[in-house]
Amino acid sequence: MKEIIDQLIKFRDDRNWKQFHTPENLSKSIVLEAAELLENYQWGTMNENKENIKEEIADIVAYCLLLCDCYGFDIKDILKEKIEKNEVKYPIEKSYGKSNKYNKI
Repeated sequence: MKEIIDQLIKFRDDRNWKQFHTPENLSKSIVLEAAELLENYQWGTMNENKENIKEEIADIVAYCLLLCDCYGFDIKDILKEKIEKNEVKYPIEKSYGKSNKYNKI
């Protein structure tokens, strides 16, 4: 993962784009790219474009990693922390096979 993050940062820095990669701008970009991903399903799954889906996922993850870099977050650590929180919020015996939000199970 470090290698990918280093490549992203090098790509950004080689172009002097860090000035544009504020937390606010990166957050906006994540939402915009997520909307572009959702376009693949706008009229159902019959219109999905797997190549475009891959590209949009890459854009979203790249912006998320750059946002983590802004705050000094380690992506592995924050994912582990979130999984641990979700294990408490969604115990297997209450949530197995259900899509309800944690406060409704």
